[in-house]
Amino acid sequence: MSTSTTSTTNGRPSQAATAIQRFFTGASVSLYRLSGGAIAGRIGKSPVLLLTTTGRKSGKQRTTPVLYLVDGTRWIIVASYAGAPVHPTWWLNLKANSQAEIQVGRQIVQVTAAQADSEERARLWPSLTAMYPSYTEYEKKTSREFPVVILTPVK
Repeated sequence: MSTSTTSTTNGRPSQAATAIQRFFTGASVSLYRLSGGAIAGRIGKSPVLLLTTTGRKSGKQRTTPVLYLVDGTRWIIVASYAGAPVHPTWWLNLKANSQAEIQVGRQIVQVTAAQADSEERARLWPSLTAMYPSYTEYEKKTSREFPVVILTPVK
């Protein structure tokens, strides 16, 4: 979940905005983990999972709360970054290493991430915007198409 922030000329948030975002993200992750998602497990009516990726530059584990939709045995997430002109870091990390871990409530699952192809994205997008209507507003803020990411459990 990314919030709209004042950005620099390259489209990335300012250092102050990044520090504030990291603080709130860290607090949300801690509360989610402690409560098994009872706290910080929803944004309005939309469910939240914790996505842990491996930093493509640092190699460190990075955890981010993201909204999700269940599609059969898969979880669907959107790399919207609240409509910023650049992709969120978690998506860049997944592109470099598709293996990740998610926490949904108290359940922890190893997953493989893949970007939905255009046909699957077209099928999923109406359900995603119904779940979280702000995606429609975010689309108006940028020219990039938001990657729809499919998280499939590792067997």
